[in-house]
Amino acid sequence: MSASVTMYHNPRCSKSRQTLALLEEHGVTPDIVEYLKHPLSAHELRNLIDQLGVDVREAMRRGETPWAENELDDADDSTLLEVMAQHPILMQRPIVVAGDRAAIGRPPEAVLEILK
Repeated sequence: MSASVTMYHNPRCSKSRQTLALLEEHGVTPDIVEYLKHPLSAHELRNLIDQLGVDVREAMRRGETPWAENELDDADDSTLLEVMAQHPILMQRPIVVAGDRAAIGRPPEAVLEILK
């Protein structure tokens, strides 16, 4: 794999840890971004979600407290991105980016497709 690989990682998340281990098993040492410590801007989130090819809501963890506190059920994409930038716990995890492709590691094996 010639493209650099970046992983948006939460070390407290078992799926995120499993995905990192899987990447390493396949000889990939990703650049790690601990997105809870270094949140993405709304613009960066928009670009990442576009790479994933999913709806903004699909890239969000709707069971987290900030979802309910901000009453996001009927929010538009712009509002969702702004709130996700303010509350990075809402970002689905882990997300792996390889070149211009991205995947959510749920299940962890889902990221292997973008490494080809």
